[in-house]
Amino acid sequence: MSQQILKDKEELRNLIDAYAYLGDEKKISQLMDLFTDDLQYKVYMGNALVVDVEGRENMERDFDEHSTQVKTYFTLNGQHTVQIDGRTATGISFTQIKMVREADGKDNITDYSVRYDDQYVFQGEKWLIKQRTAHFTIVEARPFNS
Repeated sequence: MSQQILKDKEELRNLIDAYAYLGDEKKISQLMDLFTDDLQYKVYMGNALVVDVEGRENMERDFDEHSTQVKTYFTLNGQHTVQIDGRTATGISFTQIKMVREADGKDNITDYSVRYDDQYVFQGEKWLIKQRTAHFTIVEARPFNS
């Protein structure tokens, strides 16, 4: 494996981790800097498509709205596999996300097991996410006792 491939794989992993860090901290405008302007973002809950957003501006608006409904995010990234082809790449990553929300005066926590299918491009001297499809495969909600 070439030095460039190793460097690219590390940068792509850092990109995925930055998505988690910035999302957890609700730094939405900085999070948007990880995407191309013409991004495509989809979310499936089971087999149902529940989010289909195109463009960074639309996604920022959706993420801003979502973040106001969540008190706390906690994300843990797992496996991340990429296939690099010059200045483009595809990747699969697995993530556990916890979200704490308030409903009826009580905190509830939801655990999500997510698989991301990504397309990346090297643009402006850095890797960016061009397309991200999230598959929420397991969702478990319960009261949260902090």
